[in-house]
Amino acid sequence: MALAPFEVLVAEHGAVVLRVCRALVGVQEADDVWQETFMAALRAYPGSGDVRNREAWLVAIARNKAIDHHRKAGRLPIPADDFPGEFGGAGVSGGVGTGARSAVDSGSERDGVERAAEAGQEAALVWSALAALPPKQREAVVYHHLAGLRYAEVAALLGNSEAAARRAAADGMKALRALLLEPTRSGQ
Repeated sequence: MALAPFEVLVAEHGAVVLRVCRALVGVQEADDVWQETFMAALRAYPGSGDVRNREAWLVAIARNKAIDHHRKAGRLPIPADDFPGEFGGAGVSGGVGTGARSAVDSGSERDGVERAAEAGQEAALVWSALAALPPKQREAVVYHHLAGLRYAEVAALLGNSEAAARRAAADGMKALRALLLEPTRSGQ
């Protein structure tokens, strides 16, 4: 199997890897971990011809680089304060929570700004809730729902069975719903 140029690999999977990095180390350090991930991938790339799922391979490298980052920094992962609203789309241009609506769509510039601010606040709430999850649940949610990996790949990254990865992701989503719907239930 012939390898595509490395630039193609970065173009195809860079956004997913950035979302994973942001979820694992926070917005401030995500770019550095992303860069370290692709530097490590570039060094290993010529010998990676037998890798079937390059995205899962890159996510595994990103996870290891995030672990290295936390060891080096000597702090807990994903502080909630590191997720300002402008990064709510987690690396996806125009994604949910990025506030990327144009003023033309809203009818007035002020409405567009207000919508962007609200979207940023909503994204910050989601990131805070994600940061509050136990590590296994957070990683399962990030790998499956943000990175789009299959449960078998999530299981390999977490060192669990596929059933355990599926359960961790389901429990994580249930906890996220509870955390995010709590203000609504109390009448706020």
